[in-house]
Amino acid sequence: MHALKEYPLAQLSPDTLRVWGRTNGSLSPLTLFWTGSALELNVKGSELWLEVESDFSTFEQWAAVVVNGDVIARMPLPVGRHWLCIFRGMAPDKVKNIRFVKEIQPMGGDGKSLFQLHGLRTDGELLPVPALPRKIEFVGDSITSGEGLVGAKAEQDWRPMFFSAVCGYPCLTAALCNAEYRQVSQCGWGVLSGWDNTPDCTIPRIYGQICGPLEGPGQRELGAQEAYGFAAWQPDAVVINLGTNDAGARRQPPWQDAAGQSFQQTGDMAGQALFRGAVVEFLKDVRQKNPGAWLVWAYGMLGREMVRELREAIHEYKKETGDRNVEFLLLPATTDETMGSRGHSGKKAHAQAAEVLADFLKTMWGE
Repeated sequence: MHALKEYPLAQLSPDTLRVWGRTNGSLSPLTLFWTGSALELNVKGSELWLEVESDFSTFEQWAAVVVNGDVIARMPLPVGRHWLCIFRGMAPDKVKNIRFVKEIQPMGGDGKSLFQLHGLRTDGELLPVPALPRKIEFVGDSITSGEGLVGAKAEQDWRPMFFSAVCGYPCLTAALCNAEYRQVSQCGWGVLSGWDNTPDCTIPRIYGQICGPLEGPGQRELGAQEAYGFAAWQPDAVVINLGTNDAGARRQPPWQDAAGQSFQQTGDMAGQALFRGAVVEFLKDVRQKNPGAWLVWAYGMLGREMVRELREAIHEYKKETGDRNVEFLLLPATTDETMGSRGHSGKKAHAQAAEVLADFLKTMWGE
């Protein structure tokens, strides 16, 4: 065993690390904003430590450690800046592929929410991380955020400990497709409104930002509200899994603000037209930002009320734009057997969805 050497991330050779997820472009430090965001390394040595910084007021940050493709640990991160041991005492001559993953979504209601990486210590060397042949972006709600993937079925507390990125269908699909992935997802958010009819809780509103849900002063300083640079990372496919909360909003009372303005999604002809219009406009925006990607609207894991309207909206979009690289995919429905905690899809349901989605993407790509 040799002495540990310390390396700030910004001083590492760019080919020896891969950053997963949308970022502000800085490695001094590296801020991980979204679910599934991660730092990936190939380390040849017996020991590795990461310098991690975390903060929160309500919702603690959770992380997962993945070694050679297998999850070896999940943990809440303490407040402050600390050195965290990733592995030690391992065979020094073998290369270990490491991913340190943010397990939870950006918690917009927590202005102190923070997940950063500053540097590493190792007694070995860092080897190049080869590029992956595909890129996929996932856009969605609580299903995509991995809510309910951890914990017993009876659990109903809305806490970070019951979220997981590494068990979710985006991570699993990407692995099956040998792809790098990024995701944009928020629990309770929809296309036209949130689950409770709040019109601001829509993914289309923040899709163009680095991490729009984070609005605290410190989060703004880190660039969360700034425009995301789409050109630097162009996906081969954008998978959108939205509509579940729009369906739920139709069963909720109207949203109303302090000024008396109100909004409610409805299932009548006018309400359906509003929803279809929002889907069409979002597809136009996603296409403008991702000109070479297949667009796949994948839906149906938790309810199928919006299938017809989604199919109709995609047909309208194709007819209006002439864009043929857009498809609808019905995902396997979650059953009692595949249910997780908090009434959300569990690990089996996500694994089933990943298999179906990966096969669909490979077919589109001619693989």
